[in-house]
Amino acid sequence: MARFMKGVFFFLISSTLFFPQERTVSAAAGQWVPYVDEQDDTGGISLAIIRAALSTQGYTVRMEYIPWARAELGVISGKYDILPDTWYSEERNGLMYFSDPYITNTVKFIKRRGDPFEYEGLESLRGKNVGVIKRFIYDEEFQAASFFSKDSSSDLITNIRKLIVDRIDLTLEDELVAREVILRADPDLLEKIEFTENSLSVKPLYVAAGRDNPKGRELIDAFNTGLALIRENGTYLSILERYGIEP
Repeated sequence: MARFMKGVFFFLISSTLFFPQERTVSAAAGQWVPYVDEQDDTGGISLAIIRAALSTQGYTVRMEYIPWARAELGVISGKYDILPDTWYSEERNGLMYFSDPYITNTVKFIKRRGDPFEYEGLESLRGKNVGVIKRFIYDEEFQAASFFSKDSSSDLITNIRKLIVDRIDLTLEDELVAREVILRADPDLLEKIEFTENSLSVKPLYVAAGRDNPKGRELIDAFNTGLALIRENGTYLSILERYGIEP
């Protein structure tokens, strides 16, 4: 019996050494195509990059699709490990660790087709009513400006519909996101809107983890290390090419 128990003990130890327990990272975010996309095989551009980077460090990612505001609060509280698609702000930096940036968003204004408006700096928005999305962090000067109105909605399509019926003057979003969202929701809407030539901002996109999460700093460091590796070995470039994005 002693020899049998010794054999069992050896097997358990050996199994642990040769077949280590899989390390799983929980991620949460709202649908934000094409960056976070429940219908895509890899979960969208952001998840494809994040999964590739973290896999080099022995992690797998389990994604949960929930409203973005709830995902942010869940990551801050430690319920979820990472928020995959985050814009930086000083307020958020006090609550979350931020990774190295892994892609950029070009945020443009959307107007009704035929509207001659062109964005020429914040002053060109004076007197306008601009549709924004709840809890999204836009350019700090844009958010602080008080000489135009900000009409808050839960999602982009709501803002687009408001725009078309003249309830707001403009709305804004990353152009790649806006085109994909509208194409899926109601392609006819694309014929009724235009994008400004000039952008409000070009914003880096980050992975974030809560500062109260004991694994938070470790996960961000792991992502950064993995991101550098997939940039070097060509995986990162192949992901961008898959989604038709120029590096």
